[in-house]
Amino acid sequence: MKIRIAGIVEDSIVDGEGFRITVFTQGCPHNCPGCHNPNTHPATGGRDADTAEIINLIDNNPLLDGITFSGGEPFLQPSPLTKLAREAHARGLDVWSYTGYTLEELNAKKNPAIDALLQEIDVLVDGRYDEKQRDLTLNFRGSANQRIIDMKAYRKTGKIRLLDI
Repeated sequence: MKIRIAGIVEDSIVDGEGFRITVFTQGCPHNCPGCHNPNTHPATGGRDADTAEIINLIDNNPLLDGITFSGGEPFLQPSPLTKLAREAHARGLDVWSYTGYTLEELNAKKNPAIDALLQEIDVLVDGRYDEKQRDLTLNFRGSANQRIIDMKAYRKTGKIRLLDI
């Protein structure tokens, strides 16, 4: 399955807990001032990749704890990311995703493909980057308005549980 990506980092320790592979998707509608990945905003940038290529990278790295979807905006390409998330789970890896949308905004879209991806995410870092709330002391996020959501707990209870990490 094809996916438009800005790039892949095969050995990240800053995009979630543990040793991770991070897929930077291409295309973002948010255009947050101060974004650290403005090159990912144009939908026409980056390159086409195949999910099989990314799965192969996962299979060739026995040290991985998980996969992270970043961007750009991952939820613009939910179907290929759902496939990657399922493949990661089948290999015992966890799945994190960043998004400029809030969880409430994603749910309000009532988009079956987005809903399917949300079912596969273990940890969701949501909310637009806000340069006025920038905080370099925060783990795994750039501004204080962004939340780190335990999606497993959310699916069980229907209530947002924030992770304190």
